[in-house]
Amino acid sequence: MGNRVGVIITGLVIGGLALFLTKMGNPPNMGVCIACFLRDIAGGIGLHQANMVQYVRPEILGIVLGAFAVSWGTGEFRAAGGSNKIVRFTLGFIMMIGMLIFLGCPLRVALRLGAGDLNALVGFAGLFAGVAAGTFFLKSGFSLGRAGIQAKWAGMIFPLVAGVLLALLLAKAPFLYFSQEGPASKHAPVVISLGAGLVIGVLAQRSRFCMAGGIRDLLLFRNFNLILGFLLIILVTLAGSLVMGTFKPGFEAQPIAHSEALWNFMGLAVAGWAAALLGGCPLRQLVLAGQGNTDSAVTVAGLLAGAAAAHTFGFAASPKGVPQLGQVAVTASLIVLLAVSAAVYYQAVAAERRKASVGS
Repeated sequence: MGNRVGVIITGLVIGGLALFLTKMGNPPNMGVCIACFLRDIAGGIGLHQANMVQYVRPEILGIVLGAFAVSWGTGEFRAAGGSNKIVRFTLGFIMMIGMLIFLGCPLRVALRLGAGDLNALVGFAGLFAGVAAGTFFLKSGFSLGRAGIQAKWAGMIFPLVAGVLLALLLAKAPFLYFSQEGPASKHAPVVISLGAGLVIGVLAQRSRFCMAGGIRDLLLFRNFNLILGFLLIILVTLAGSLVMGTFKPGFEAQPIAHSEALWNFMGLAVAGWAAALLGGCPLRQLVLAGQGNTDSAVTVAGLLAGAAAAHTFGFAASPKGVPQLGQVAVTASLIVLLAVSAAVYYQAVAAERRKASVGS
């Protein structure tokens, strides 16, 4: 699949599936949201006790299993990892904090924009600024190191966990949590959600689709391929919202959103910065983990831990706004991002200088 053609197909399909999933029961403007669905999974397996956001979302499991299946079938499955695990976990944790301040991942930015939510425009500005900050450090020498080849079984652990979770969900295991009210209580039938996730996983793996990566490629290489997918999701969602009569332009009273502009900007600035340093947005991390990358699996673990912390300690925003603890958390996250970026950058510079001195 050619990169541009693949991105176009993936963008069109994700936009269409998001509308369909909303029609079938998923929350408004949240047909597919990686951050929100990972948060729900964290609650569904008991990592937090916020009873309105607890459900093992089949879409996430489908994305992982779809990426695993297609990468295995095409010979692209490759167990690799081993570089800066703690840093990756921390960046995943921070990325989730930022997204739960905004109330959505980069994918949901496009869905909210297409439905008329102008708060997402502020969020997109923050996402762009955050990715730009991360890209600056990448251009300056920031690197989390190269992944080394690992035993194939190591790369299969994450897809296996996704498969086990799916089996438990289908069996309605008594130790899983299911919200009876709130966003997580709204969901499409399991088979439809799983099917949509599988399709997204397959297409995203083949096209290397990434929302944050689109901004990074635009800034680094003036390459518009990935950002085109982002724009197509907006256009498909816009067209679908107009047809279904759900288009609602404005800032106020948007579904599962708040209108605190500063924190919408700051939340996605944190998420974008972390995503740039990690080499991909949450969707890309799931796909990479599905095709055997254990570094991305660690990042997803960080995302789940961030969701658990946000709802256990009261960091997460709600339609009522951003709590004071959430404001502190996102500010602290920016400081940590700057510290990590600078530390790894200077480590890379020092290593290059050592190589140069040895060579001379």
